[in-house]
Amino acid sequence: MAEFIIANMAPLMFGALVMFLLFGYPVAFALAANGIVFGLIGIELGLLTPALFQALPERIFGIMANDTLLAIPFFTFMGLVLERSGMAEDLLDTIGQLFGPMRGGLAYAVIFVGALLAATTGVVAASVISMGLISLPIMLRYGYDKRLASGVIAASGTLAQIIPPSLVLIIMADQLGRSVGDMYEGAIIPGMILTSMYVGYVVILSIIKPSHCPALPPEARTLRGFKLGMRVITTMVPPLLLIFLVLGTIFLGIATPTEGGAMGAAGALLLALGRKRLSFKLLKQAMETTGKLSSFVIFILVGSTVFGLIFRAVNGDLWVEHLLLGLPGGQVGFLIVVNILVFVLAFFLDFFELSFIIVPLLAPVADKLGIDLVWFGVLLAVNMQTSFMHPPFGFALFYLRSVAPPSIKTTDIYWGAIPFVCIQIIMVAIIIIFPGVVSYGDDAQRAQAQMERDGTAPPPVDLDTLMQQQGGEAAETGKKESESDAAAQMLKDLQSDKK
Repeated sequence: MAEFIIANMAPLMFGALVMFLLFGYPVAFALAANGIVFGLIGIELGLLTPALFQALPERIFGIMANDTLLAIPFFTFMGLVLERSGMAEDLLDTIGQLFGPMRGGLAYAVIFVGALLAATTGVVAASVISMGLISLPIMLRYGYDKRLASGVIAASGTLAQIIPPSLVLIIMADQLGRSVGDMYEGAIIPGMILTSMYVGYVVILSIIKPSHCPALPPEARTLRGFKLGMRVITTMVPPLLLIFLVLGTIFLGIATPTEGGAMGAAGALLLALGRKRLSFKLLKQAMETTGKLSSFVIFILVGSTVFGLIFRAVNGDLWVEHLLLGLPGGQVGFLIVVNILVFVLAFFLDFFELSFIIVPLLAPVADKLGIDLVWFGVLLAVNMQTSFMHPPFGFALFYLRSVAPPSIKTTDIYWGAIPFVCIQIIMVAIIIIFPGVVSYGDDAQRAQAQMERDGTAPPPVDLDTLMQQQGGEAAETGKKESESDAAAQMLKDLQSDKK
């Protein structure tokens, strides 16, 4: 029995973790407990040494000293302040009036505002709840199909997963060891394409079934002409300026993601102050929710560190690597299997749990197969977006159910989500088939990264060493020239003596 456990420690450890999660234990404590229990078993069987646990304090301190993770509370706080200051309500009202005369106009407004909120908040819960409270009753009042209304609100809220400043992209960059700025830049085009596909679905539905998404009646369009234009400017300009302040400074290299998040949080406070909606109650709610979410992330990260330390000590990473490298089809086979695995696990785990448990196991294999890790991270982020939309466990569906009126059945929300889950799956396929949609950095940077992965890049040159070598060569040349001049002078002296 002991020999069997020693030989199969890694699969037993992974299986035990799955059992812990299925029984409903909190993920952070399931990870940590699993790691400690199997670490003690390994020590008892002589497979591990007690000194292994001495590495844990240093690893946990390393988590606390990670500046990149500071961006999470900053962006969360920014999103919560903006949501509670009424920005979403103003945007939905204004954009709804702008698109109102069109069939499906309210749905277009929800998608547009969802993308804009994603670029300013980065928090799925805030987007879904605010749009559900404001838009859903209006869409139902003017005859929108219940499934379309609930589906478009839930799906638009999940755009905060892929459009920067997404929290999942910050976590993904940290787990993959890549720049948050590169991850943000790589996710912009896929986020825009996904938003356009949502709009395309509504366009097709408005043609096939116009009764499902009617235009606003004339009496509901209270803003027209010059008044509507002024309202659009005053409503749109502040969030767009905030987006540039946060993302523009990151992309231009002026600020790090953490600094950009801090500026975003300060900008959100100024916007709330300018709207005269900044209050102690708002600050208290935003800070409490930010503290809870940040603690949630840190505890999961600590638990995954404990699990990862023991899992690697029992060669679990090699076990996973052997399984995945042996798949037929090379890169394509690996990507298909991995995306199916993540899609299935997303039924039961949210994106934080997937990022901390699954991604560290997949990243080394992807790197060995020559897959760009920024591209891989964006691909997984799009796939993990489905974790919010999966019936029956999708968190976006739970958020919408909590604010939906009684006339909306839970089955309506589930059926409304399915078309958008299919669209997200199509987006995953598009990224695999057309990898160029994930674009970051310049061509030279990407070419250098590819050469490093292929092992064809020249070794890095140390400038000091190069200067020393050049100086040495120059000195040697000078020495030879001096010796040559001295020999010539001696020959001249001998000739003069003979004369």
